[in-house]
Amino acid sequence: MLLIIRQGIALLMLVLLAFETKPCFSGIISRSSFPKGFTFGTASAAFQFEGAVKEDGRGASIWDTFSHTFGKIIDFSNADVAVDQYHRFNEDVELMKDMGMDAYRFSISWTRIYPNATGQINQAGIDHYNNLINALLAKGIEPYVTLYHWDLPQALTDKYSGWLSPRIVNDFAAYAETCFQNFGDRVKHWIVINEPHTFTVQGYGTGLEAPGRCSLRLICSEGNSAVEPYIVAHHVILSYATVADIYKKKYKEQQGGSLGVSFDAVWYEPASNSTEDIEAAKRAQEFQLGWFLDPLMFGDYPSSMRSRVGRRLPKFSESETSLIKGSLDFVGINHYTSLYASDSSNNTVGVLLKSTLDDSGTVSLHGKAIGDRANSIWLYIVPEGMRSIMNYVKERYGNPPVYVTENGMDDPNSKFISLKDALKDEKRIKYHHDYLTNLLASIKEDGCNVKGYFIWALLDNWEWSAGYTSRFGLYFVDYRDNLNRYPKASVEWFKTFLSS
Repeated sequence: MLLIIRQGIALLMLVLLAFETKPCFSGIISRSSFPKGFTFGTASAAFQFEGAVKEDGRGASIWDTFSHTFGKIIDFSNADVAVDQYHRFNEDVELMKDMGMDAYRFSISWTRIYPNATGQINQAGIDHYNNLINALLAKGIEPYVTLYHWDLPQALTDKYSGWLSPRIVNDFAAYAETCFQNFGDRVKHWIVINEPHTFTVQGYGTGLEAPGRCSLRLICSEGNSAVEPYIVAHHVILSYATVADIYKKKYKEQQGGSLGVSFDAVWYEPASNSTEDIEAAKRAQEFQLGWFLDPLMFGDYPSSMRSRVGRRLPKFSESETSLIKGSLDFVGINHYTSLYASDSSNNTVGVLLKSTLDDSGTVSLHGKAIGDRANSIWLYIVPEGMRSIMNYVKERYGNPPVYVTENGMDDPNSKFISLKDALKDEKRIKYHHDYLTNLLASIKEDGCNVKGYFIWALLDNWEWSAGYTSRFGLYFVDYRDNLNRYPKASVEWFKTFLSS
């Protein structure tokens, strides 16, 4: 009876939210509103969730080094324990099952498989991910596996500067192939690389993320913001395409899986109807999503990048163009927010594009509010951006299969909020309702080929340079009491949504 009452309350919240907002797709939404076979899941990353960084033979990554460097993490924390999913994955699988989720997106830690990046395989790492995959499948939850979610082995940085060297292509391919060999009989969706734009820009342009390279010596001890991001991006694209080629030739027929990349995709809204601002928004999108997706779809970088970056932008050989073009089976989109973009005649450096020294051509990304804000200073709540970015991918890239591989919002981690109040996350419920409503409209009204939606995140977790200051989870993690998991109101909302 109590369960029925709770579900009734959650359904009432759905009704109220439907009237409270002004969505572009009318009516109450639920799982049944979406096409048959549409996948709903939650997402995570090994470094943010697992902990156990020195257990069972795991080697060090660049994020271990970065997070233990003084002043790099806002709250001076590290991810040595994170939310301890390494030991508690069975508990977390039960949480997903209880909500009715279809899938779980998680990443494999390269240094659990190869502690020194290459050489001898660490069987304990293989065993751990086999156990996780089997636990998910036993509960009817499909594994979506990310091979690279930013935790590059420190050994490769020490050996040849990591992504800055073309040598990484073969080493990454060997690691990926080991994963196909050991897990590919059960894993059918591989996200080979997560958010290449983010780690390229923030890691090698602004220095705000690992490995912390940039031109500004007050922040970074080494690096060149005008050159290195383009070199890194080039090697990332070739690494993905090499892995995709190996899979297609050696594993796809037998294993029947598919490969893609998850791209970070802010929607850029022109700040005005002027031709200049419309063009500025277009350039901003090309310097973000197009930087990586254009080569994988069309075989080369956007023309706007070629004309503005010049000789600093590497070129693909004929054989490389043949390798990369058309190598994606699906497109992953991590979408959270939207920003205004405008043309800046005084050559103002855009907030997001600092690392490339405003190569986007005098694009200024406005700090003025485009919507309500979540906790993170970059995360404005603009549900219509979801529909816009889906249509952009449809129109520019020929409507490929798309998975929304991350979407969510964060609350602050405040010591002054009681547990009872922290679980009342109505703002998160409204966020997901409104973003899902716009996603549904992009599918049913616009014909966008969207196949799934993954919530960031199942649990509150360690959020990179933000440490533990930000809570994205559907479940509240009590960092002061044994990392206990408590369902927020959004859990009940999703349970009703998925069971309706």
